[in-house]
Amino acid sequence: MQRRRLLPLLAALPFVPAPGRAQPAGAWSPDRPIRFIVGFAPGGSTDTTARVVAQGITAGLGQQVVVENRTGAAGNIATEHVARSAPDGHTLVVASMGSHATNAALYRNLTFDVVRDFAPVSLIALSACLLVVHPDLPVRTVGELIARAKAKPGGLNCGIAGAGSSQHFAAALFEHQAGVRFTQASYRGGAPAMADLVSGRLDLMFTPAVEAIQQVRAGQVRALGTTRRDRSPQLPDLPAIGEALPGYAFTSWLGLFTPAGTPAPAVERIAREVATALRTPQTRERMEQLGYEPVGSTPEEFAAFFTSELPRVAEMVRISGASVD
Repeated sequence: MQRRRLLPLLAALPFVPAPGRAQPAGAWSPDRPIRFIVGFAPGGSTDTTARVVAQGITAGLGQQVVVENRTGAAGNIATEHVARSAPDGHTLVVASMGSHATNAALYRNLTFDVVRDFAPVSLIALSACLLVVHPDLPVRTVGELIARAKAKPGGLNCGIAGAGSSQHFAAALFEHQAGVRFTQASYRGGAPAMADLVSGRLDLMFTPAVEAIQQVRAGQVRALGTTRRDRSPQLPDLPAIGEALPGYAFTSWLGLFTPAGTPAPAVERIAREVATALRTPQTRERMEQLGYEPVGSTPEEFAAFFTSELPRVAEMVRISGASVD
C-alpha cells in the first residue's frame, strides 16, 4: 500500500460524537464560521479539495466552514495571513507540500516560520503523479525509457509545470536515481504542457493522474508508471515506477495547519471531524476523483510526518536545482 510508510497515521482514530450529542468536559466548539484559507485560485485541485473537506466537516462542527482564496507568491500570501491570525481555531490554512515545505526551502526571506508559527492539524491526503509519454515514442516500459534516455542524453524533452512544482521534483528525482538527463521545458501549469505532449512537441512528462487519465484512455498519451510506492487501486494494471527503478517513489500532500498557540482541544476537534469526513464513501470517492488518497491523521501524526518532510523536500530542491531567482 502507498500508506506503508504512513502506517502510524492510519491507527484507529478517536470516536467523534454525532452532532447534537453532549461533548466531553473541556471540549471545544466553534462560536462562528471557520475559514479555510487557500493560497491558490478557485477551481484548482487544492481549492476543490478544501471545499470538499469544508463541506464534510460543517455539520459535525455545527458551524459553516468557508473557503477563502488569497492567491499570490506561490501560496506565501495565504500562509502568512494564517500565521498572523488569531490562534482560536477559526482560521486554518489548507497547505500543499509546495506552499508549506518547498517554499520553506526555496525562499530565504519569508516573514513566517513554517514550524514555529503553525500547529499541524491533519494530513488530509496524498497525491502521486503518472509518468506519461507521447504514443509515438517507441518505449512501453519504464526500463525501455531509461535505456533510451541513457543512449541519448538530453535527447528527450520533458515538460514540467513550473520550477519547484511537484511535477518538476518527480522528474528530477527520476533523472537523479536513474542516472539519465532530460531536456526540461517549463510551463505555466500542467494544461499547456499536456497540450504539447499530445501534439508531439514533448516526449514525456510527470503529471497528476487526474490531469492525464482522460488522455490516457483516449490513447493520446501512454502511461508507463505511477510515482506511488505501489500500484494505484484505481489503475491496478499500471506498474509503480519503483518496480523498474528500485527505491523510486514520489508523493505530494495536502494538510491543515492553524496558527501556533491554538488551544489543543480546538486542534483535536477539527482533526477528528476531518478524519470522520474522509472516511465517508462519498467524500473518499470525490477525493479519489481529484487524484488524492484520503488520509485524515491526528495532529501528532501530522506533526511527525511534516517534520520528516522538511529535509526530504529540501533535498529535492537541491537535486532539481529549483530556484526563485
